Amino acid sequence: MRSSRESTAVTEPHVYRMIENVEKVVVGKRKEIELSFIALLSGGHVLLEDVPGVGKTMMVRAIAKSLGAQFKRIQFTPDLLPSDVTGVSVFNQKTMEFHFRPGPIMANVVLADEINRTSPKTQAALLEALEEGSVTTDGETRKLQEPFFVMATQNPIEYGGTYPLPEAQLDRFLFKFKIGYPSKNEELEVLNRVQKQHPIEQLAPVLTLEDLINLQRKVLEVYVDETVKQYIINLVNATRMHRSVYLGASPRASIALMKAGQAYAFMQDRDFVVPDDIKYLAPFALSHRILLSSDAKLSDMTNERVVSDIVAQVNVPVGKEAAR
Repeated sequence: MRSSRESTAVTEPHVYRMIENVEKVVVGKRKEIELSFIALLSGGHVLLEDVPGVGKTMMVRAIAKSLGAQFKRIQFTPDLLPSDVTGVSVFNQKTMEFHFRPGPIMANVVLADEINRTSPKTQAALLEALEEGSVTTDGETRKLQEPFFVMATQNPIEYGGTYPLPEAQLDRFLFKFKIGYPSKNEELEVLNRVQKQHPIEQLAPVLTLEDLINLQRKVLEVYVDETVKQYIINLVNATRMHRSVYLGASPRASIALMKAGQAYAFMQDRDFVVPDDIKYLAPFALSHRILLSSDAKLSDMTNERVVSDIVAQVNVPVGKEAAR
C-alpha cells in the first residue's frame, strides 16, 4: 500500500514487525491489530466492544510483550474503587510518613478489562489518565510513564451487570471497534496453535520502548494539508448537524482523527496524509462519540450507520485540493 510518490518515511518496517509478532497470537485479525497500532503510534487509546472469548485480552497482552513493556491488568468489578486504579497513600508506622503505592494504571500498557462492569465513579478515575497522561491522588499530580497505552474492553450493553460508559469517557478513546468471531479455518488454526502451548508464552519483544517513542515523535512530523484538515472538520461538523444525532462529536474528535491520519499515513510509508486515510478511519474514530436522538433509536438507527451516511455525503477533496 505504498504511495507512488517518493516518501521520506523509512521506519514503518518496525511497526509491521510488531504487527506480525502479534499475529502469532491473534489469528485472522490484521485490520484490528493495525488499528491498535495506529492508536499506539498516535498516543491514543482503544475501546474494544465484543462478546467474551474472542481474543480481546490476548491482543493487548501480545502488544505489551512485543514491546517488552510493563503490562498491568485492571479487572473492573462493581466493587472496584478509584484508589484501586490510581493508587493510594499508605501510612508507614516505622517512618511515620505516608508512602504512595502506585495503582495498576501506572504502567506502559494497561488492559482495562470489562470497563463497563464498574460504577461511573470508578470509571471516572481513568479520565485524567487517558487525556493528560497523569493521575491526581491526595492532591498531588503524578505523571504516568511514557509510552502509555490503554486498551479497554467492554461487553455489549445488553449483558447483565453492565453500566453504560459516560460520554466524557467514550470521547477519550481514539478508536472503538469489534474483533468478531473467527472463521472456521481461523478457529482451526487457533486450536492448532494452542494445542501444546499457548503462543503468548513464546512471544519475544521486537521493539523497545525507546524505539516506540521515537516512532511516535516521527508520526507527529507527518504533513497534514489545510484541505485535509478542512475535510476532517466537515466530517465532524456533519455529525452535529445530522437529523438522527442528539449530540455530535466534539473538537477532541477532530484532533483524534487528524493524529490517527498521521499515524496511518506513516504506516503506509508516506510523510503526508491523504483524504482517503481520513475516510477510512472516520467510522472507528467517530461512531462512539455521537449520541442518537430518541426517534433515531426507535427507528433502529445505529451510530455506525449515521457515520457511514456522513462519510458518503461529505465531499472528499480531490486533485489539487488534496495535494500537498
